[in-house]
Amino acid sequence: MARAYSLAILLSAATACGAAAVPIQPPNQSSLISVSAATPSGAGVPLEAFVSYSIEFSSFPDFAGNLTSPNTFSNNLLNNLGKFAGTKPYIRVGGNTQDYAIFNSSLDVASVGIFNTNLSSDYPTTLTIGPPYFESYQTWPGTKFTHGFNLGRNSTAARQALIDSVPYACKALEGGTLLHWELGNEPDLYKTSSQGPVRPPTWNEQDYVDEWLHWTRAIKAAMEGPCPNLASNKSYKYYAPSFAGTSNSLDPVVTWEEGLDADKDIAVITSHNYINGAAVPGVTLQGTLMNHTANVVSIAKQLNESRLLAALPNSLDLDLPFILGETNSLYNEGRPGLSNTFGAALWGVDFNLWCATNSIRRVHMHQGTNYRYQSWQPIDTNITSKGTKAPYYGNIGVAAFLGDIVSSPPSIVNLPLPSELESAYAAYVNGKLARLMVVNLMEYNATDGNNYTDDYPRPVERYSFQLPPGTKGTVHLQRLMANGSDAITGITYDGFSYNYELDNGLPVLLHNTTRGETAKVGENGTLSVDVPRSSAVLIRFDGGAAGYYE
Repeated sequence: MARAYSLAILLSAATACGAAAVPIQPPNQSSLISVSAATPSGAGVPLEAFVSYSIEFSSFPDFAGNLTSPNTFSNNLLNNLGKFAGTKPYIRVGGNTQDYAIFNSSLDVASVGIFNTNLSSDYPTTLTIGPPYFESYQTWPGTKFTHGFNLGRNSTAARQALIDSVPYACKALEGGTLLHWELGNEPDLYKTSSQGPVRPPTWNEQDYVDEWLHWTRAIKAAMEGPCPNLASNKSYKYYAPSFAGTSNSLDPVVTWEEGLDADKDIAVITSHNYINGAAVPGVTLQGTLMNHTANVVSIAKQLNESRLLAALPNSLDLDLPFILGETNSLYNEGRPGLSNTFGAALWGVDFNLWCATNSIRRVHMHQGTNYRYQSWQPIDTNITSKGTKAPYYGNIGVAAFLGDIVSSPPSIVNLPLPSELESAYAAYVNGKLARLMVVNLMEYNATDGNNYTDDYPRPVERYSFQLPPGTKGTVHLQRLMANGSDAITGITYDGFSYNYELDNGLPVLLHNTTRGETAKVGENGTLSVDVPRSSAVLIRFDGGAAGYYE
């Protein structure tokens, strides 16, 4: 069979990413990967806006701006994803600072935050918000939001401030902007948090459920006057329980058994996941992020939780979608040189698609101002410049592979590969194979010093697929590329850059990039595609360009 693309194409693609011409080794041949003709049983079915975001509560005005100065850069990046997915990402506004935020109706600015660097250098641990904060919900047209209410602080003043904020929050989210509400961020950490416990050691699942029911009912009552439509039983819904996912302080299954959804106001079951910690010894790009086995192990806890919930008595009526309401690579906001690299973008593709395969039906990638794992930095600061970051390109790759979930919902399956340093996925639409994605996670660094020389050419892996009977003709290839896994710039998807500096985050086709690649299906129904290490390729059987690119 002919090569899936030529050495000249690889040379051109690498040059376009900002490197010198790249010598390419002859490809390493994989064993034949069998692809089912029809949708396999147990395939995952993602919800609309599968690729979504969680934005740190204190950072939200930076990301969205206000009515006077909306952040059009952020909005452009969201629109890019919406072109692929059929709807813009859903935005969850929450995180740790959700439970620090105290509303003050007399404050004439969006927020005032005080940093205690002994607790965190990344976000304020004392946070006051005023009425202007809620303008940020009105700057991204066509976007739906989940607003996070403070449950963590339980002083009399904090509880009154919660209720005082309700009219402002609901008025800002009327008219189709509201997705759901959320009450409390990771309450399973309230009695164990390293930033200071906010509940006693004896606080248990029943105590949490009692608080949840009391305050969700109080919020609903406070909403009935200013926003009666949003306070209706049909509209008044929550993301819950929003547990950290790594703590045994509270058992999520027990909270449901104790009556968390007694009022039937939970629409989506949420859990949080981080594959590891930024400061944990031994965390590496290859061993932690660019590693399919690490993703499988990381998500196993959520999958087990989902199975246990599904096995609860039918009387609890827990036929609800299970999602990750907050997740990213390394908790504590990521580590430079790992979470902000192209390798993290490839991690995001594998992680998200493994979730989609296993019916985790939406994934909110968390970010905040100056965070190392962010998909984009929304403003210039003295720490980080405004711009599109490497993980965003992974978000684009996932959205392109899943396609328009609204009009053509896909079913997703993993195609097992022998090495933990590679993965492959298939998307079926209307029972027919539509797309394949291959993610090569074998580390290849652009800064080793001896890269791109005759002595150390970039290795290439060849992936061969046995396609369903009757598959023939031409397939279209779209590549997620950079100079190497440690690159933080020079990244493209299908030859396009989304850099802030080029056109405020809108797609720009770079000169001398290679796109429009095709490959032929052999007479025996096999297809071979060559993939450089530390890159990914989308193989389309459904006719050409994804999204709006022609």
